[in-house]
Parts: sequence; C-alpha cells; structure tokens
Amino acid sequence: MAGNSDPLTPRAKLAVTAGKAVAAASRAAGRGSGSVIGGKVALKLDPDLLARLAQHLDVILVSATNGKTTTTRLIAEALRAAGPVVSNALGANMPAGITSALAGGSDAKFGVIEVDEKYLAGVARDTDPKCIALLNLSRDQLDRAAETRMLAENWREGLAGSKAVIVANADDPLIVWAASSSPNVIWVAAGQMWKDDAWSCPSCGGVMQRPGDDWFCGQCGFRRPTPSWALSGDHVLDPHGSAWPIHLQLPGRANKSNAATSAAVAAVFGVPPQVGLERMYQVQAVAGRYDVVQFMQRDLRLLLAKNPAGWLETFSLIDPPPTPVILSVNARGADGTDTSWLWDVDYTQLTGHPIFVIGDRKLDLAVRLEVANQHFQVCENADQAVQMAPPGRIEVIANYTAFQDLRRRVGN
Repeated sequence: MAGNSDPLTPRAKLAVTAGKAVAAASRAAGRGSGSVIGGKVALKLDPDLLARLAQHLDVILVSATNGKTTTTRLIAEALRAAGPVVSNALGANMPAGITSALAGGSDAKFGVIEVDEKYLAGVARDTDPKCIALLNLSRDQLDRAAETRMLAENWREGLAGSKAVIVANADDPLIVWAASSSPNVIWVAAGQMWKDDAWSCPSCGGVMQRPGDDWFCGQCGFRRPTPSWALSGDHVLDPHGSAWPIHLQLPGRANKSNAATSAAVAAVFGVPPQVGLERMYQVQAVAGRYDVVQFMQRDLRLLLAKNPAGWLETFSLIDPPPTPVILSVNARGADGTDTSWLWDVDYTQLTGHPIFVIGDRKLDLAVRLEVANQHFQVCENADQAVQMAPPGRIEVIANYTAFQDLRRRVGN
C-alpha cells in the first residue's frame, strides 16, 4: 500500500520527472493542461510506467459511452471518505493522460481512473484494478469506434477472468454481455433511456424483448440479471433494501444513475451509501459541464452532449419553452468526423424553444432541424447567437470540441 518502499525504479523516476517538465512547458506555452504530451513522453522513456505507478494503489476504472467523467468525479468524492484519491479528473482518458494523472498521486490510496472505451482492456491489464464500473454502451464517433457489439465483445474478452469486482448496469444488454464473462459482478439497475443500440441480442443476434423495465432474448434466453443495487426515483436502494436519498447539485436523471453506480463502487471499499452519497453533493460542475456562466450580460448554462444517447438525456434537463437554446456541433478528430448520428437524435423535443445554431457543422445541423420542422436561426458564432436570443437564461448544448471552444470564448 502507499507508504511502503518506493516502487519506482530510477528509470521510472526519470520518466515521471521528464513527463512533468514537458507538461509544464506545454502549459506555459498555452497549449492546455499538458497532461497528454507529458504522459506520452513519460511512457516513451518507460513503457511499463503505468503499471509501476498503479502498483501501490487500489485502482478503480470507469468506462462507458456517456457519463464517464462525471461518474469518475462522484466515485472520487465518495472514496475520499476512506483515504486520499488520485484521479484523471479533467477527462484525459487514454494511457498517456492516465499515466500523467497517476504520476501526480504518490501519496494516494485510491486511483479513480476514467478510461476511453477502446483502451479499457489494455488499461485493466496494466493497472490490475480492484473494481471496474461499466455504465453504458451506445454509438459514438462513428468513424473511429467500431459498432457497439464489437466493443462489447472486446470488453468481454479483455475482462474474462479479471479479479476485479465489476460494477455494471443491468439495464443495458451490451454492458451485461460485456460483464458476464467476469466471475465477480455487482449488478446495478441504473436505467437506460436510449435503447436504439440494444434491440438485437448481443449473444445470438435474436430480437430483444423489452416488457416494462425488463429485457430478454426470446431465442437464446440471454436476460437481464437481478440487480442488487437500484436507482429508484431520488433514492438508491442498497442490497439490504434500504433507500438512501441522492443529494446532487448536478441536474437530471442520468446523474442520479451515475450516483447509484458510484455508491455501489464506494461500498466495495467499505464506504457506506449514506456517507458516499452525502460526499457527492460537493460536485457542482464537471470539467465545465452544467456550469452557469455570465457572458454578454446573460446567464448561459453549458451542457455537453456528444452522441444520440447524450442528446436525449440533455433534452430532459433543459428548462421548458420558450427558453432559448444554442446548439453547437463540430466534427473534428475528437468528435468523430461523421455527423450522420445527428439523424438519430429526436430534435422534435425542442419544439417551442427558439433555437440558434453555431459550430463548424452548423449547416449539417440546420438541415436536420429543417426536416424536424424546428424554428431556428444559423449564426456565425456564440456572440451573435447570444445577441439574437430572447431574454432569459440560455441553454447551450455542444458536442466535445464545440464545448471546449465555447468554454474558451465565454471565459470558463
């Protein structure tokens, strides 16, 4: 555990020092946090560095299409009740960013790590996690990630025989398929609002039956496991049937779902649900998401939505019409360059809202909104959209790099 003899070799120490120096230089040059470039340099100098840094930690990995960054923050807050935590809280979730984060946590007991879906099996191999939280799988970055069934298969093979406790969402058939190769799974009824990636059985390809909240395959018998934890309204039900209130400053059902999973993870390490859930109240915003900022004498609430499942959850959060809404979509490398996913989003849910469209791919989005019979105006930039918006707080929904652009512009 932490405090034992130093596990780092001289080469590893050199790699950490060099990585930190490069990261500091990158920050000084105004090129962001530097965590990714610093981690890349460190891993070049010592390819085993991630495994070495994880040796003295109880590692918890979090992966999903949506909600990784927020759930990672909630778990980290809950586990601070049991000891110091190191975490990649800013969302740098590939091996270089993870290595950078762990290099800053020499006194930590827990490492709470968000992992990009494509890297989960490899990072699990390197860090020997005690616990892995799997939340959901849906289509995202269509040009980069293969279809979701292949990703679930990759997880299933990579986690087979893992000694980690897997905390997994019983309501997502793809997650259940991925997790059920593991010997030790805790199932959480965390809900699934977006179901369009789970109509066929991941086991045999048969049609999935979905009576009520249940699901099963009529052909091979693959079915929803019985959960021991559940989200029920504003409460988490623990394995003993006790209901614990969820107190969050973060809005929406999706974040209650994230809190339920986080409470189950914290309990694996002896943190009682009441204590874990109370500590989660500290989290106000996550890497700028959900922040309300002042810009041009207006209140703007910044919401991130990267894919159809995320947009569906986000529409359920926004204030009712006629609250103005700014939508911003880019299609750069980090977003995925294929915007065909816009056609999977039900934009009729925005009926009655004045809509203003910005971003690199504003015309793609405009065509989609036109087909959905929405009233919208295409604007050059955020400044023009805010100027044109009628009075009241403005809801701003953006995908990944569009969200970063907005944060830079509005000074958050």
